[in-house]
Amino acid sequence: MSEQNTPLVIKLGGAALSCSDTLGQLFKAISDYSQQAQRSIVIVHGGGYLVDDLMKKLDIPTVKKQGLRVTPYDQIPLIAGALAGTANKLLQGDAIKAGLKAVGLSLADGGLCEVTELDPELGAVGNAKPGNPAVLQAILAAGALPIISSIGLDSQGQLMNVNADQAAVAVAGALDAELVLLSDVSGVLDGKGHLLPSLTEQEADALIEGKVITDGMIVKVQAALEAANDLGRPIEVATWRYPEKLVELFAGKSIGTQFVPN
Repeated sequence: MSEQNTPLVIKLGGAALSCSDTLGQLFKAISDYSQQAQRSIVIVHGGGYLVDDLMKKLDIPTVKKQGLRVTPYDQIPLIAGALAGTANKLLQGDAIKAGLKAVGLSLADGGLCEVTELDPELGAVGNAKPGNPAVLQAILAAGALPIISSIGLDSQGQLMNVNADQAAVAVAGALDAELVLLSDVSGVLDGKGHLLPSLTEQEADALIEGKVITDGMIVKVQAALEAANDLGRPIEVATWRYPEKLVELFAGKSIGTQFVPN
C-alpha cells in the first residue's frame, strides 16, 4: 500500500460497532502497532444500528431514500445523540480499555470538514468536504487516537447526519491520508470465490454485468471507486474479522481489495 508516514483513516462500519470482542481486538491491534510505528491512525464511524434501535424504541419509522436515511430536522438531535454521543463514547471506552489515549470528536471539530445540506428531501443529511485539519493534526501529534463520529455542523451551526463512508473520505481528504473501509466483507471476490487484490472501474462494471458483484455489494463497490477518485489514490475495502491481519494492514500491506482511481 504505502509509506509508513502517511496517516491512515479507518472507517469502522457494520456489525463491528455492536461487537465489543471485535472492537477489543481491533483496538489492541492499533495499540500494538502504535508502540512500534510512527504512523498516525484515525477512526471514523457511523452507528446506524444504534439509531435503528433508538427509532424502534421511540416508535418512529425509519425511511430511506437511495440507501440514505431520511433525517427530519426535528429528529436530528436524537440521531446526533446516538452517533456523536453513545456510539462515539462506547468506541472511546473500548479504545481506553486497550490502553490507547482516545479522543472523541465529530466532523465539526476545528472545522475539520465543511458540511452542507445534501438534498432538502433528505432533511438534516449532510454532504462533507475536506476542511481544516490543524486541530486533528495537533491531537495526532500528542500521540492520541482520534475517534470521529459522522455527525457534522453546517456554517449556521445546524446539526447534520453524514453518511459514514462519505465522512471518512472527507476526513482522509483533509489529512491527505490513506483510507481503509473496514467492514463485514473481506473485499471483492471473483466468480470462483477468490479475493481480488485490486479493482478498477472497468473491471467492476464487467463483474456487475456478469452478475459476479450483486445486490448490496454493488453499492459498496461503486462508493469505494467514487471515494478512490475523490481522493485521487487507491483505497482499500477489508474486513475486521481477522484481527491478526490488522497489524499488517496498518503497516501498509493490503489484506483486502484495493480500489484504483481512474
